[in-house]
Amino acid sequence: MSTTFGPELRRLRQEAGLTLTEFSAALNYDKGHLSKVERGERSASPELARRCDAFLSADGELHRLAVRPETDSDTTETPATPSLWRAGRRAVLAAGTGSLIDLGLKLGDQAPFATGPLLSSFRAQFDQLRKLGQSTAPKILLPLLETQTRTVVGLAADTSSTTRAPALLLASRFAEFTGWMAQEAGDSGAALGWTREATELARAGGDPYLGSYALVRRALVTLYSGDAAGTIALARRAQNNGLPPRIRGLAAQREAQGHALVGNERDCLRSLDRARELLDSDDARNGTGPVIGTTHVNDPAAMTTGWCLHDLGRPKAAVEVLDRECRRLPPHALRTRARYGFRRSLAHAASGEVEHACTIAGEFLGLMSAVPSATVNSDVRRLARELSRFRSSRAVRDLQPALARVLAPAND
Repeated sequence: MSTTFGPELRRLRQEAGLTLTEFSAALNYDKGHLSKVERGERSASPELARRCDAFLSADGELHRLAVRPETDSDTTETPATPSLWRAGRRAVLAAGTGSLIDLGLKLGDQAPFATGPLLSSFRAQFDQLRKLGQSTAPKILLPLLETQTRTVVGLAADTSSTTRAPALLLASRFAEFTGWMAQEAGDSGAALGWTREATELARAGGDPYLGSYALVRRALVTLYSGDAAGTIALARRAQNNGLPPRIRGLAAQREAQGHALVGNERDCLRSLDRARELLDSDDARNGTGPVIGTTHVNDPAAMTTGWCLHDLGRPKAAVEVLDRECRRLPPHALRTRARYGFRRSLAHAASGEVEHACTIAGEFLGLMSAVPSATVNSDVRRLARELSRFRSSRAVRDLQPALARVLAPAND
């Protein structure tokens, strides 16, 4: 922690005319802890720094003082190659054709795969696998997703060049979803590798845009690693005016989350406004292929706003948005409900509503064995740190065993 953080915090607090007692009550932080932070005897967590930033209107300055500067982000990393491509592309195509033989399926000129019922069948399987992703452990789905991607690529290779494109595009969506499940399983390298392969398949199928969405997916990896600068840089690259509105809208959301991490409220809210406008456009809502991005959040821009408000140190405003938007999530979307449920619990805890936060968390901790998630666990860890400030609360003590079970190394 910078040695200037404490003195600067004290200066801003005094300029605001606040006593330490008043300041601690406003932030829901222990007065003694804040006193030690101001004297440089204790470090400020990123959460505390963001909350102080927001309350004192410091525009991210306190967060910059509290967090050690990171080395320059590498936004051009070479991701790990997924197992699908390790054996070489010819072997992959052979494996795909072999899968057809095993299934007793035949291709012919009269019923080309890319335009026939078989492609529709795989499209239906893709939609079903996305639904299963909401209620199934990612490690269980990954082998099936890899096999299906291999099979569709192989099928595409056995069709004429004029009918190959739809199959390659569907294969790219299988690969992209496989990357997301790999990230949920805690393997960021495989997630980036599958995302790269999804881009190559889409390009081969005639879609030049999925490569830009891959930047949004990569930005999600950097976001969860705490790399705000890398997140913002990648998201900005995916907002070229020539891209479809949905991709630009999702990229603007990701940029907003990056700005929120460093307490830049002005740029965060500006990015959220841009995301809302793009995602609400007719072009973004209409499409023939599988929806890019979330299919279970009714209003992605609104939900992301609640997420960002918490990271900006405005938990009460975050609670208002997240409470409303979480009520709109479909009951079957367990993974999505857990993701935003823990973020909602975090906001309530930061607002001082500890018992309510524990009630919300208790509901979703029981789901984590069914839908384990490395990304959701990052918020569970944050919640555990937040609640550790309220050890005298019976609700917190009662919740501790369930928190410990979810955060045990075997579940990460």
